Amino acid sequence: MNAKLTIQEKLKDLRVERHLTLEQLAQESGISKSALGKYESDDFKDISPFSIVTLAKFYGVSTDYLLGLTETKNHPNTDLHDLHLGDDMIELLKSGKLNNRLLSELALHKDFQHFLVDIEIFVDRIADMRINDMNAILEANRKQIMEKHNPGVNDLYVRTLELAQVREEDYFAHVVHKDIDDIMQDIREAHRKDTTTADTASPVAEIQKQMENAMHYEGTEEEKKARLFLATLGIDYDKLTPEEFVTQINILKKSEHLKSPNNLRGKAVPYQVHGKGNRKKRK
Repeated sequence: MNAKLTIQEKLKDLRVERHLTLEQLAQESGISKSALGKYESDDFKDISPFSIVTLAKFYGVSTDYLLGLTETKNHPNTDLHDLHLGDDMIELLKSGKLNNRLLSELALHKDFQHFLVDIEIFVDRIADMRINDMNAILEANRKQIMEKHNPGVNDLYVRTLELAQVREEDYFAHVVHKDIDDIMQDIREAHRKDTTTADTASPVAEIQKQMENAMHYEGTEEEKKARLFLATLGIDYDKLTPEEFVTQINILKKSEHLKSPNNLRGKAVPYQVHGKGNRKKRK
């Protein structure tokens, strides 16, 4: 998720964002179509300063952005005072300890301001008095009912009045948790096509699937054990060649957990390999 775009990738992305073909860009920028095509080619490195300046002006970005000197497109010279950041925050952002791309995606999410408002309400104890007042009313009603009617602590309505009281910590933990969960799910979905995002199917999941298949195999107990053994190594038993099968049998004969490794592939299983790719039953 931290990979920086190359000059070629930035140029292509900027053109695609504006829904321009190379022909249209050539007409509007004054740079030839063939040159523009080369600039976006992965193996092309020589882009003239004139073209860099021309394209930066055309797209409304800084030349530093196109050259990879900054990831800021439009505000390369923004005064730090305008960002209202303290020295510690600036040092943290510069340190490389944070994933600044992910931090930006969080801050730019449509619900992030809502998330911060909920945090502010909790941190500054803005809603504490209201929650405490509500709890006090519920508790007063509960005590009044207990004193007048003595229904017992397990009475449905008395217990309801007790459980309806919430601590502000518990309430806002739920609210804030919901806020950040929704934001993270959206960003996770947006990263699905990233080249640096992990593959959906992992090798561990594939091995686990093979082991499950081996456990549910309807065959001899010895063959089931053999399948399970190979599955732990990520090997599909059914894809073994004749030569590999014989090699496996010889190895499994040394196992203390298999009673009869010779009976692994059916009742008439013992095979010898004669020539390449041919199995012959033993008599």
